Amino acid sequence: MQAFTAAPHHDVLVLLIQIALLLACARLLGELAQRFGQPTVVGEILAGIVLGPSLLSGFFPAVGHWIVPQTPESGHLLEVVSLFGAMFLLLLTGLETDLRLIRRHSRTALAASAGGIIVPFATGFMLGQYLPGALLADNGERLVFALFLATAMSISAIPVIAKVLLDLNLMRRDIGQTIIAAGMADDAVGWMLLSVVVGLARSGELEAGAVAWSVGKVVLFMVVSFTAAKWLVARTIAVVQDRMGSHFRMLSAVVVLTFAWGSVAQALGLEAMLGAFVMGILLGQLPRLPHRIREHIEQMAIGIFAPIFFAVAGLKVNARSLLEPRLILITLLVILVASFGKVVGGYFATRFFARCDHWTALSFGVGLNARGAMEIIIASIGLSLGILSQEMFSIIVVMAITTSVMAPPLLRWTLSHITPGENEMRRLKREEAAETSLLGAVRRVLLPVRCVVNERRSIMTLEAQLVTQMHSHEPLALTLLTVPDGCTRDEAAAYLDRIAELFPGIETTRKIVEGRVGDVILDEAQKDYDLLLLGASHVDPSSRELFNPLVDYVMRVSPCPTLVVKGRLSDYHWPPQRVLIPTNGSIASRNAADVGFTLSDSSAEAVVLHVVREPEGTRAHNRETMLEVEMPAARAIVDELVKRGEVQEVRTTGEVLCSRESDQTILRYAEEEGVDLIVLGTDLRPGSDRLFLGPRVERILMNAHCPVAIVNAPQ
Repeated sequence: MQAFTAAPHHDVLVLLIQIALLLACARLLGELAQRFGQPTVVGEILAGIVLGPSLLSGFFPAVGHWIVPQTPESGHLLEVVSLFGAMFLLLLTGLETDLRLIRRHSRTALAASAGGIIVPFATGFMLGQYLPGALLADNGERLVFALFLATAMSISAIPVIAKVLLDLNLMRRDIGQTIIAAGMADDAVGWMLLSVVVGLARSGELEAGAVAWSVGKVVLFMVVSFTAAKWLVARTIAVVQDRMGSHFRMLSAVVVLTFAWGSVAQALGLEAMLGAFVMGILLGQLPRLPHRIREHIEQMAIGIFAPIFFAVAGLKVNARSLLEPRLILITLLVILVASFGKVVGGYFATRFFARCDHWTALSFGVGLNARGAMEIIIASIGLSLGILSQEMFSIIVVMAITTSVMAPPLLRWTLSHITPGENEMRRLKREEAAETSLLGAVRRVLLPVRCVVNERRSIMTLEAQLVTQMHSHEPLALTLLTVPDGCTRDEAAAYLDRIAELFPGIETTRKIVEGRVGDVILDEAQKDYDLLLLGASHVDPSSRELFNPLVDYVMRVSPCPTLVVKGRLSDYHWPPQRVLIPTNGSIASRNAADVGFTLSDSSAEAVVLHVVREPEGTRAHNRETMLEVEMPAARAIVDELVKRGEVQEVRTTGEVLCSRESDQTILRYAEEEGVDLIVLGTDLRPGSDRLFLGPRVERILMNAHCPVAIVNAPQ
């Protein structure tokens, strides 16, 4: 095997200059587009057009020598960087895709996809039959040309649609998710059609076997993706987290999986971008995937690679070659027919088959009309196979860019007439609140348990209920960890199996690790856990420790947020019917409120309580003046959390009381009102050899008649 050689020095130099110019111009024009109320993708595509042969490189060839690739090697290098942009953007789109939401709107998505394929294919085929023969590379292959043009007009560009929806903050809207689903179906069918047409162009005849294989490999790819690949991805992520732990290794694993599955798609004759999109969906369904990994991918995709991808798409356009009156008219006709097919097809299919209203149906049509770089890829295939002439290639590219530029303003216009439904608004508000919620990003929970042979501790029932309640809001991955101290590994394994029965429906990992208990827990907690859950059955007032030496130590130095539960279920309701959340307006108390709301089911009531400290030793007039100032501020603090609870669909009430002893007032209120759980927030940082949460928190913890949950999340 001959060793590969490095790219020529000049080609590398040109590539570096191209990336610098394209990224800088794309980001600059993207920001400028936002200033004018347009998505950044419009400016990013225009950056390539401005720098390319249409303008700068065309009028100043000496400058264009450093911007537009002049050799095949130089073009290939730039295409590879552009491919990274498409891959990362589709990966991010897959991560943001909500399959549960799509299932609820599957009828609409399928209708939009069917209409967005059938009508454009029919109109494109008719247009291909009547275009001048000079636009065909081979005038004798009119049928192949017409089928190719029809296929090209049927495909939508998920990267462009995804970027538009992200820029317009519509990705999480019902209509945004449904447009993505419809675009995915469009592309799947479109690539099947393209495989058939390419096979026809190469063989000269349409064979049933080739058609069956083209359809079958897409179906095969999807089936394997959501069965064997899903299992493989889950196992890979689990191994990386459990045995390696570093989030840098996790990021590497995600990128490896993305490119590996993209290569599988490419090997099947599909597109690597389809593999990246499917991998994003698979990864997005894993509770184990750390939230910060999504953030890293978004930073790479939106900040670096996607702008280059769209700028390269614009760079391929040579609008100056189409300045003949005849070609201008043909270009306008192609744009008109392509837009008509997508908009009308998507509109009527969703309007009459999915029963959508006028503006919603129109949104599907204009959203799916964006074709972007996918169309350019298809046009490049047609040019290389001798199906398209150079002029027809440029016409299709201009059509792709034009429809991509049209989509954002038209989509913004149609969506401005759509008012989200009540259910959608509630969901969006919940998701918005979850973004700033402590538990909103919790997907992976570590629960250390002490091995007690032939016994299932009653405190575990409370911990199990806490985890189950959190899991009902968002899927969790739970790790049960024990150190075989005083029992054999087999006994420890059997004990964990019994404990795992308390968590039905939750992805549960059992771990048995030997060593010092505290060090084992802390070492494990370093491995991308979002929450460490600790149980403490009681508090000994005579002891120097607050809970016990182990819990105090672990809570004091834990690398992740910690939830410590003190108490037993005993005679108290669970799920709790009344949850008390004392607050003082701090971030710690807001974290406690978020935990309290999560632990409250639909029949429960969460009570937010703020105790204003009554002034001592002051005259009556001064006392009243102070209270007049403090009471409105206290009410504002309580009202803010009440609204937060209502957004999360929890029945929430607020109380403001005045007392000289806040902890005694909280304890008395909890007992008199029949509270089942008290949730307290702290922001402890390690600073001494003793766990110290403050006298108020510790007095409540020691004297409460019901279970108490301590939420510790250092800022």
